[in-house]
Amino acid sequence: MLGTDFRIGSPVWLDLGSPDTDGAAAFYGAVFGWQFTSAGPEAGGYGFFQVDGKTVAALGPLTEDGAKTAWMVHFMSPDVQATVEAVQSGGGKIRMEPMDVMGEGWLAQATDPQGAEFALWQPGKTAGFGLASAENTLVWAELHVPDPAAAVSFYNGVFGWRSQDMETPGMTYRVLSLKDGDQQQTSFGGIAPMGDGAGGGGVEKPRWVPYFNVADVDATVSAASGKGGSVLMPAADVPDVGRIAWVADPYGAVFALLKPNPGM
Repeated sequence: MLGTDFRIGSPVWLDLGSPDTDGAAAFYGAVFGWQFTSAGPEAGGYGFFQVDGKTVAALGPLTEDGAKTAWMVHFMSPDVQATVEAVQSGGGKIRMEPMDVMGEGWLAQATDPQGAEFALWQPGKTAGFGLASAENTLVWAELHVPDPAAAVSFYNGVFGWRSQDMETPGMTYRVLSLKDGDQQQTSFGGIAPMGDGAGGGGVEKPRWVPYFNVADVDATVSAASGKGGSVLMPAADVPDVGRIAWVADPYGAVFALLKPNPGM
């Protein structure tokens, strides 16, 4: 699962663009116990969600014209310009050209050929988030697209990711892992066909969905709905995986909850 030993293609950062950052900070604080810390006046309202003093995600206002609230997964690139070229060669688009983020690293934003948005991060002073796979932190990243096989080909060309098919009732789920190392130990996410998989009808367009590790999925769903969130998929047990649920925050940003089975 996810860790902080970042390599090419690793999920390295996660942030939320929201139309109401104060409201979003309050919601996620109530649901996950996150503390929000501003990055300062020069950051334009951007700041960090933290657990035990370690950054686990970030939050900022919407900045793109016509943008809707969503979680954005960032993947590590040792050379952001080369990765941008790989995205374009594979049929993807660059929504934001690489920019230096105050010396912390280089950031670019992209859209894959099927319309799922993601970001690239070339580490500078900031390598990435400080904690993953622990309770109330990112544990899995899942892509929902119309054509999973085409997505596997695209991301393999960009990051060298490997995939392994896992047959589940009614569909083939593709487990993603990093380019090198043990395939199971470097797995970090998966690809499901739109309209199927964990989220079912909760995915109305191609997108990456973050999963957060929680100790009690049902209690977390209750906390989210009690603070204005909506339940897209009620808590359910998935064989060989764990207990999961899908939720949207009060502004519509989709995320998922997972209590992994022991040993995952």
